[in-house]
Amino acid sequence: MKSLILPPLSVLYGAVTRTRLSLYRRGTFHSTKLKRPVISVGNITTGGTGKTPLVEWIARTVAAEGKKVCILTRGYGRDNPDRQVVVSDGTTVMASPSEAGDEPFLLATNLVGVAAVISNADRIEAANGAIKHLGTDCFVLDDGFQHLRVERDLNIVTIDATNPWGGGHLLPYGRLREPLTGLSRADCVVITRTDQANDLDEIRSEILRYAGNVPVFLSRMRIRNAAEGIPSPVAAFCGVGNPRSFFRQIPHEIVLEKTFPDHHRYSQSEIDSLVEAAKQAGAKSLVTTAKDSVKLKSISVGDLPLHVLEIEPQIDNAAELARLIVNAVKA
Repeated sequence: MKSLILPPLSVLYGAVTRTRLSLYRRGTFHSTKLKRPVISVGNITTGGTGKTPLVEWIARTVAAEGKKVCILTRGYGRDNPDRQVVVSDGTTVMASPSEAGDEPFLLATNLVGVAAVISNADRIEAANGAIKHLGTDCFVLDDGFQHLRVERDLNIVTIDATNPWGGGHLLPYGRLREPLTGLSRADCVVITRTDQANDLDEIRSEILRYAGNVPVFLSRMRIRNAAEGIPSPVAAFCGVGNPRSFFRQIPHEIVLEKTFPDHHRYSQSEIDSLVEAAKQAGAKSLVTTAKDSVKLKSISVGDLPLHVLEIEPQIDNAAELARLIVNAVKA
């Protein structure tokens, strides 16, 4: 029954999406130009594409130019999605994961001294406040490709090499947020997880077909923190958009893999059950993502050591991407 319902819903979703895009193209809906440069990072599919580590990398690149950076994000999965939360003013983390959303909290924690982070569905309101109260020089728009209310000076799209086109269907039947023709709005594309895919030439050709002759960068995720001291074998668990990619990155024998929904909030009973299953499988330690770890601060994992794998992007021709970013914030 589910498979019969979803295709018509995808047709309806596609009609609504195309109408909305058309209204922006015709000028019926207007985009707002902020008073500071904007770099948008987004994707054309739902689920994890490695966007958050790239947002962090971009913020660091801009801050290295002496700019006061603020990341604007919706803060998916937080307690009060209609309320603005200043997650970080650039020097101090001022909100919890439940208040901020797990990814904004992680960004704020990693970027203390580098960038401010604000969770607000209304990015324009957040930006105006950041200019007034934080002295922001430029913005990084997190998950901004479909957020057409805000004009941007550089429009970056991330595409996951392990599942680039979301099954080839629009939501909810597939994972595409909009038709591939939307790639025509991209100024450049970053293909992520290229080390886990073999059809990169085909992906690149499809990108250029819809986006035109834009720069295409190849990247992969690498472990930022040491993994050598983790007792093996391990039990791995996560609640991210692409769990398979995370499991592939773990350089140890895995005897148990457990996935939870993206942005999942863990309960003590869930972790207790996980720990018991891990012990029965012979695991000597638990391994999870940095995004998941921020939601485990008040939860006990018992006597199995918990290790967090932090990842960062490794980008081919990173200097050229940095040049595009720096030129955009100087505009």
